[in-house]
Amino acid sequence: MGLDITVLAVDWEQLERTPFEQRYALLEDAALPEDELDPDAEPQEGWVWPTAPLPWCGRYEFRSTSGSYKPHFWAGQAWEDVRGHAGQETREHLDAFLRELIWDDGTEDGTVPGLFAGDPDPRRPRLLLACPPPTVSALAGHWARVEPSLESLRKPFAAHPTRPGRWIENFDEFSALLREWGAVVTGTDRRGWGLVGLPL
Repeated sequence: MGLDITVLAVDWEQLERTPFEQRYALLEDAALPEDELDPDAEPQEGWVWPTAPLPWCGRYEFRSTSGSYKPHFWAGQAWEDVRGHAGQETREHLDAFLRELIWDDGTEDGTVPGLFAGDPDPRRPRLLLACPPPTVSALAGHWARVEPSLESLRKPFAAHPTRPGRWIENFDEFSALLREWGAVVTGTDRRGWGLVGLPL
């Protein structure tokens, strides 16, 4: 079994009001609501919102990833392969955009200080991403600068193809996944919320 990811847009103020020891369980319940555990149900795509009158979170279902983290990982690897051939402005903004989401450049640990402080369970799974509202707002700014120039990466991808067998093998697959992340970030930013990625 591989690593999965469930991405949630979260009302950060409500998350912070929740006692430390209850936060992860709250996120797990939001990621895997009991009323949706139907193996025969049609796969959902895009934003999925609870039926509550005032929802405090929303889940984003990526198309064509089946919940797996692998496509996101390989998108980061694909960017690593071509970033040296991108224009400087595109490279700088896409570096900043992907670094917080799916690209591990070895410089940060991806944690938010105090988010789970006091959690007594050392076996608690590590979050795959945690972006408070100011970080999401910054990401939305980077995406606004990157999206118009995304097509400029088509030639570098064609000239420097990724290795066969990867989940993200070409520019079209890379850009499709990035545009979904753009939708995640901009939709979350409009609400003034944060983002969390759970290994579920």
